[in-house]
Amino acid sequence: MTFPKLDVIHRHRLFSLTNVPPARTLLDVLREELRATDTKEGCASGDCGACTVVLSNPDNSHAHSVNSCIRMAHSAHGLKVTTAADLSTDGRLHPVQQALVDHHASQCGFCTPGFVMSLYDLYQRVDGQAVTREQALEAVSGNLCRCTGYRPIIDAACAMHTYPRPLATAALPRHTDTRDPLDPYYALPTDLQQLLGLRAKYPQAQLMAGGTDAGLWVTQQHRQFQQVIDLTRVKELLRVERYPHHIAIGAAVNLHDAFAALAEWRGSVAHFADRFAGRPVRQSGTLGGNIANGSPIGDSMPLLIALGAQVVLMSIRKGRMVSRHLPLENFYLGYRQTALQADEVLCWIVVPKPLAGEQLVHDKVSKRWEDDISAVCLAMQWHLKNGAVQSVRIAVGGVAATPVRAYQTEAVLAGQVWNEATIAKAQQAIAQEFSPISDMRASADYRRRLLQQLLQRTWLAQQGPAVTQLADLT
Repeated sequence: MTFPKLDVIHRHRLFSLTNVPPARTLLDVLREELRATDTKEGCASGDCGACTVVLSNPDNSHAHSVNSCIRMAHSAHGLKVTTAADLSTDGRLHPVQQALVDHHASQCGFCTPGFVMSLYDLYQRVDGQAVTREQALEAVSGNLCRCTGYRPIIDAACAMHTYPRPLATAALPRHTDTRDPLDPYYALPTDLQQLLGLRAKYPQAQLMAGGTDAGLWVTQQHRQFQQVIDLTRVKELLRVERYPHHIAIGAAVNLHDAFAALAEWRGSVAHFADRFAGRPVRQSGTLGGNIANGSPIGDSMPLLIALGAQVVLMSIRKGRMVSRHLPLENFYLGYRQTALQADEVLCWIVVPKPLAGEQLVHDKVSKRWEDDISAVCLAMQWHLKNGAVQSVRIAVGGVAATPVRAYQTEAVLAGQVWNEATIAKAQQAIAQEFSPISDMRASADYRRRLLQQLLQRTWLAQQGPAVTQLADLT
């Protein structure tokens, strides 16, 4: 058995590695084959950010930070991989590095390379201009440090634009790709026809996108993939298409771009995206992968179900591409079981345009503010007419084997006057509608109480800011 070769550009050199297994992570290749030991393994689950690197095209376009510990190495084929040790030129530190030194933003140093790369990603995005404290905090939301308390790191981020711009680097080597994109062990199809043909030929192969969940199967469960079909270069699935009445998001669009597209019509989605995960996860993981994975605690699904989203499933049959549409809530059949047939691929997520008067709330409760799995996630969309609930959709994650709609609670609200008494009845209904489990994130009773409190929070948020009178406190 001979696995495909892997070409990566690193430290201004082209490395061609042979016989790289499909389940080999980018971090392992960096540390063990390329000796890039500046990149660290902390959690091996995409939580701590010590392994953060920046992937880009050889010309530095489309640069984005990713967690190399859960990223399959073959996904970086033909790309430039930048680590912290690559940033200095002619003995001069990069502005990001110098700012961190000057602001005493490193102590033990283990997490520092990851912070460097997250801030380097930010520096590139703003083109060396000044950043706000909020931008800096968002940039490092996927990084953890147990020494500094973060303040000096944020101070360094806000000061890095004051340093001289980095020196220009030499031109990168020209890469002539001789790899077969349809290699059966790790395929990198570039169009939809190729993708569906591969899926028909290899229905047992593991579909892979950003790997932010599938990567955990490798690092935490020690699974080995015999065959992988990578969706991240299929040009049709990398598009966001806007229509008068809906938006269609390709399954390979990363989570950051997908949420940004949704936020064009629904601005509150931007805040939800920040809670969803840190930037490296959002820039690596895809919306299609989050949905197709079928996890009951995937945070995108309750939001999309509440919005009435549909998924488009495609295959090749008798030489023709065929498709079918399913409401997202009907896509899930059981724990990590979906309606996908063996030869099908989830290709598009279709989300309706909001109608006039739409109300939307989406919230999650987790132990960590961002970059954490929720104990409970709730999304609710509704319309009022003459003070009564004209229509309502409620979707929940973390309380059943799949993301689910709260049909019984919706029935309690439908047609009723939108007031505190109605919400109280809905709270009683939603506590009885599901039978959540107890696990390391929350007990079953806590989850039921959370559902009730999130409904109450929804009601209170619609009443405007609370006004506290001094007399109320005496």
